[in-house]
Amino acid sequence: MTGDLLSYILTFAGILFVLSLFFSFVPVGLWISAAAAGVKVGIFNLIGMRLRRVVPTRVVNPMIKATKAGLDVNINQLEAHFLAGGNVDKVVNALIAAQRAEIPLVFERAAAIDLAGRDVLEAVQMSVNPKVIETPLVAAIAKDGIELKAKARVTVRANIDRLVGGAGEQTIIARVGEGIVTTIGSSLTHKDVLENPDRISKTVLSKGLDAGTAFEILSIDIADVDVGRNIGAQLQTDQAEADKRIAQAKAEERRAMAVAREQEMKAAVVEMRAKVVEAEAEVPKALAEALREGKLGVMDYYNMQNVIADTQMRGSIASTGKTDLPAGEQK
Repeated sequence: MTGDLLSYILTFAGILFVLSLFFSFVPVGLWISAAAAGVKVGIFNLIGMRLRRVVPTRVVNPMIKATKAGLDVNINQLEAHFLAGGNVDKVVNALIAAQRAEIPLVFERAAAIDLAGRDVLEAVQMSVNPKVIETPLVAAIAKDGIELKAKARVTVRANIDRLVGGAGEQTIIARVGEGIVTTIGSSLTHKDVLENPDRISKTVLSKGLDAGTAFEILSIDIADVDVGRNIGAQLQTDQAEADKRIAQAKAEERRAMAVAREQEMKAAVVEMRAKVVEAEAEVPKALAEALREGKLGVMDYYNMQNVIADTQMRGSIASTGKTDLPAGEQK
């Protein structure tokens, strides 16, 4: 009796274990929910998802949502997108939003956008509700040398057809900044830009900056224009300072050359004086030699000394401007 009871208990426990294992592996509750929503998915298909390591709820729940919204998708498409690493729920939400907004979007396009790394739901929402992109402060210089700093707000709408392979927001910001610099740089004076800031918007819009991007530019509004530094005056000041330094360097070079020439002349004068002194030192020797040889008489020597003294006296009188001669003899 005890053995039969134990066998019944073991049998019941085995049945409970098998049933719990079956219901944990086979999502019966999910199959019932899908059947109640009118989604045709077999129990063996759900088991196959388990074997393919696909989370059934990640596929069946979006399929129920798509069926209720009237979308033309099947369970195999959703499962394939899940296996490819896509976000099935977000793709289905984007398709529903596009259908409600009457935007032509098929499942293949939405799946490609999602697999490309873009937020397909945000793209659809941006197509309905355009987004405003604010550029950073862009500095440019007008032809009169005055710096202007401008900031723009760009209203864009997502272009569904160019989301795959199209450039992003950074490209739009860079192109708008380039257009701002071009417009300000081509203005004769900064006052022209301050008086008509809309000329920046017109110039930038006429360039077709949204070509090759994932967006369509609706409008460009200049939010702020500030006057910056006087770059032209600063450049002129720097140039004048540079010219002054060059002139000073050349003047210093000329002064150094003049000092060098003066030193050379002084050296030449010293050398000449040395030669004169040397020559004067030879005069007494020559006179003594002439006296010994009889070529010069004593009276001739005294007459020469008188001439030399008279010459020195006249030179002294001429240098001082005074004379002791009678008034009638002065010239």
